[in-house]
This record gives sequence, C-alpha cells and structure tokens, in this order.
Amino acid sequence: MRRVKLVFSFVSIAIFIMASFCFAADVAKIGIIDLQRVLETSSPGKSAQAEIKKQKENMEKDLQQKGAEIEQIRQRLEREAMVMSKEMREEKEREARIKLNDFKTLQKRYRAELQALEKKLVTELREEVFALVDEMGKKGGYLLIISKIGVLYSPNTIDITDKLIQQLNKRYAKKSSN
Repeated sequence: MRRVKLVFSFVSIAIFIMASFCFAADVAKIGIIDLQRVLETSSPGKSAQAEIKKQKENMEKDLQQKGAEIEQIRQRLEREAMVMSKEMREEKEREARIKLNDFKTLQKRYRAELQALEKKLVTELREEVFALVDEMGKKGGYLLIISKIGVLYSPNTIDITDKLIQQLNKRYAKKSSN
C-alpha cells in the first residue's frame, strides 16, 4: 500500500511536469518599442528634428534682428532724450513700447508655430510607427507590443526597436525616392 502511494505520487508529479512543459511550449511573444530611440535614430525622426531645428533657427534669427532694432531705438532715445521736446520724447517712447509689444507678440506666435510644427511632425511619425508596429505584430506573431515608457525592466531579447527602425528607414527611403 505504501509502495502504491509512492508510485502514484511519482506518476502524478511526472504528469504535472510534462503538462507544464506542454503548456510552456506555447509562450506568448511580446515585443517592446523605444519610441524615443525611434524618434532620435530613424531617418524620418532625424528629418523631422532637422526641420524643427531649421525653423527654430530662422525664427531665432528674426527675433534677434528685431530685438537689436528695439535696443537701437532705446539707446537712441536715451542719447537724444535731453535734446528732444517732451512731446517728441513721449512719441518716441510710445513707438518703442509698441515695437516691444510687437516683439513679444511675435515671440509668442513663433513659439506657438514651432510647437504646432513639432506636434504635427511627431504625430505623423507616430502614426507611421503605429501602422508599422501593427504590421510587424501581425507578421511576427506577437501577442503584445508595448512602448518602453512605463516599463521598468525588460530583457533586450524582446526589444524590437532596431527592427522597427530598419523597416521605418526602408519605407522613408521609398517615399523620398518617389
């Protein structure tokens, strides 16, 4: 009787172990994408960043020019304030204030335009990346592909960012050549 219990327990354990191996063979395939790295290293990401940088430099150059003009007006007003009549000085001060307000308005407008451009380009890139991730997920048999944001740990073996960047660069090269 004791021997039967022992054999039964060994057989039960063996069946349990074999069953767990059978279920383990069908492991869910999970991938992780680092969207920040895609933005920084992919061709469309670099192109978007270059466009934003170019636009920003043009805006900064224009603002510097207008700022220099305002500074010249202010310096001229300080130099000539003693020889001007009160009405003339008030008029020049008013013109300087108007130019300064125009400068601040232009600065806000440029900032808003730059943010809108950045949002537009990042949104376009994100939509393209998501479409490609969907395609990769279906073709690769992934159960789940998640963004690295919020993931505290992941082994490098499930990071498919490089594959995504390669495919994204291929698509971008095709679009650029057409």
